[in-house]
Amino acid sequence: MRQIPPLAAVRVFEAAARHENFTSAAQELGMTQAAVSYQIKLLEERLGVALFRREKRRVVLTDAGRGAIPQVTRAFDALDAAFAGIRAEDQALLTIATSNTFANTWLAWRLGGFQLRHPEMAVRLETSDLITDFAAEDVDVAIRAGRGGWEGLAADLLVKVDFTPMCSPDFLARHGGRIEPRDLLRLPLISPHDAWWSVWLREAGVEVADGPPRPGVRLDSQAHEGNAAMAGQGVAMLTPFFWRNDVAEGRLVRLFDQLSTRGFAYWLVYPEHRRGVAKIRRFREWLLAELGRQGFPDTVVAPGLNGAA
Repeated sequence: MRQIPPLAAVRVFEAAARHENFTSAAQELGMTQAAVSYQIKLLEERLGVALFRREKRRVVLTDAGRGAIPQVTRAFDALDAAFAGIRAEDQALLTIATSNTFANTWLAWRLGGFQLRHPEMAVRLETSDLITDFAAEDVDVAIRAGRGGWEGLAADLLVKVDFTPMCSPDFLARHGGRIEPRDLLRLPLISPHDAWWSVWLREAGVEVADGPPRPGVRLDSQAHEGNAAMAGQGVAMLTPFFWRNDVAEGRLVRLFDQLSTRGFAYWLVYPEHRRGVAKIRRFREWLLAELGRQGFPDTVVAPGLNGAA
């Protein structure tokens, strides 16, 4: 059985011996000078021998310390080499998990820009509407809808989720060129089971009867619902953020000014302890900047707020 002193204290000893200065060691390690002195004292008490000799404004290695430091340095070099390959492999691949809607309507169209900016890094995009488990899955960051407030994950608020009815120009023309909110009770709706319909209609002043949802085409993501609407299959309840290019280019028509929300938003989330990882930091910076360029200056960073994927 190895009788190794506490590695935290050994690490402090290696830095202090290299500098022969507790203040410089503290600066390198992000500690206070008092903390460095304390760790050295613990190590000396554990070994039963002095490692440094204190002289006025400096410290000098004792014979015992000078004899130990070459092997300690080689041991830390070996540890660094052992983990270098793992670090390099980790930095070479960024895995992003997000919903089908966010991927298909926005992120997949722009992710190549991040790849071109960082050609040394491979990017893998995984799409699923399931919750990402960072502890069990090989995922670096996730973009998910929710209200925030999940423990253990840092979160950046990206886009607030609102919704309003949209259809194709052809569908609108086939129904007289004008649709009133109350007309939606009789028109073909895409995913009429979605709770967003009753929320929007009631806020528009339309009385909605309680009971089972109307029959109709039921799709599993807004990405599919928007495409069905563009194909003229009915009116879909959509988030303008995802479809503004289709509206601008005449594939979709936003029927009303009214927007509703249930308090959800899209968040970029990642484990709090990995906040400083270079590839995560680079993707986060790119994503927030890209949203800003797309006309979402209200995108905000919430460094003190936890989120979930």
